[in-house]
Amino acid sequence: MLRKKNVDPATILIGSITMLFITAAASHLVAISLKDMTVDFGGGRTIPSSAFALTYAGSGIGGILMGWVVDRYGFAIPAFVGAIMVSLGAFLTSIVEHSWQLLTIYAIMFGLSGQGALAGPAMANISRWYDKGRARAVGMVSSGQALAGIVWLPIFGWAIDIVGWRDLYYLFGAVSLMILMPIAWMIRHRPPKQLPVRRNIPKQKRSELMNNGFDTSQKPPKLSDTSIQILLTISILGCCLAMAMPLAHLVALVTDVGYSRIEGATVLSTVLFAAFLSRAILLGLIAGRIGGLWSLLIFSSVQGLMLGLFTIAEHLWVLYACAILFGLGYGGIFPIYAVVVREHLPSTQTGWRTGVVFGAGAIAMGAGGWLGGVLFDSTGSYEMPFLVGVTTNAFNVLLIGSLIAIVKPLTLGLDSLNSNSN
Repeated sequence: MLRKKNVDPATILIGSITMLFITAAASHLVAISLKDMTVDFGGGRTIPSSAFALTYAGSGIGGILMGWVVDRYGFAIPAFVGAIMVSLGAFLTSIVEHSWQLLTIYAIMFGLSGQGALAGPAMANISRWYDKGRARAVGMVSSGQALAGIVWLPIFGWAIDIVGWRDLYYLFGAVSLMILMPIAWMIRHRPPKQLPVRRNIPKQKRSELMNNGFDTSQKPPKLSDTSIQILLTISILGCCLAMAMPLAHLVALVTDVGYSRIEGATVLSTVLFAAFLSRAILLGLIAGRIGGLWSLLIFSSVQGLMLGLFTIAEHLWVLYACAILFGLGYGGIFPIYAVVVREHLPSTQTGWRTGVVFGAGAIAMGAGGWLGGVLFDSTGSYEMPFLVGVTTNAFNVLLIGSLIAIVKPLTLGLDSLNSNSN
């Protein structure tokens, strides 16, 4: 474990989890409010679906910019920017009167300077605070997003029928402001300095370097850094477009089948609870043993299979079963990309490189959420959009499998390497 004097990495870890737990609720708010917003703004489900889409598109651009900031100035600036913009965005959403106002707020405040300032940058930041157990730490930080769905979705599903969607946004903004600002101050510290990635380190030097906190985990690459970056950036498009379909539309799908909105929210909460377990427990266990790329292949394959099964699920217990397995697959995908970047690309460039990959993924998620609404409005069913997601997910699986074949032999996870080095 890498440590900075007078700063416990656990403080950064817990604070980062909490920030993502609070801010990730914004995308769940629009999922819960989808039908109510349709009534207020008109335009079918395309308007709220577009708000969901713009959150991710904006966060993709913001993640790249804030990743650059993290590399140079640490996580303090993104933390404060995200805290302020998410809270203010919730307040403003509660009083919007036109659809363009809603879309602007979600693109800029919840997306560009909200999630864009926090999600990817937080994972890139925590990867520099830990050496041994890095995959587990990244997974735990990202689990804050899944935990948000577990806790917030049932609350939102219950509260929206009592106070309405506008007052719900206002209350969320107040809670966010009170919690996020103190946490941003708590996690403002910069991580310890690290030696740039070392390759071809002799075995007799490895133990000494590891004892001094230097990164010796990377093996001589068969691809250039640029090639790996491009392949990862392209591959994330397929899996993220696919995962956005149920995240944005699962509540509506469940109600279309004939169940209540609370039951729909609970099914989505089940997805996110499984994703939380995947990120907090499975990711560290799997990636620590077989490496990031093989873990990514497993998570993506499970996600794609379950996405297809959603199209034929009608019984509530089947929907719950699909939700559990989909969540286990979906939950590991985004954070494992941060681990792959850290394993295969220069550690001093983790922030912006992770930001580029996550940026592409966020844009794909935005496109997936929007496309789901458009295809539903044109077909009257979620079968077509979910099958499109299955197709793009298969593209991701094929590309990651090809990348594994190119960089073989299998790269041991960081935890395994650390244990073998001692």
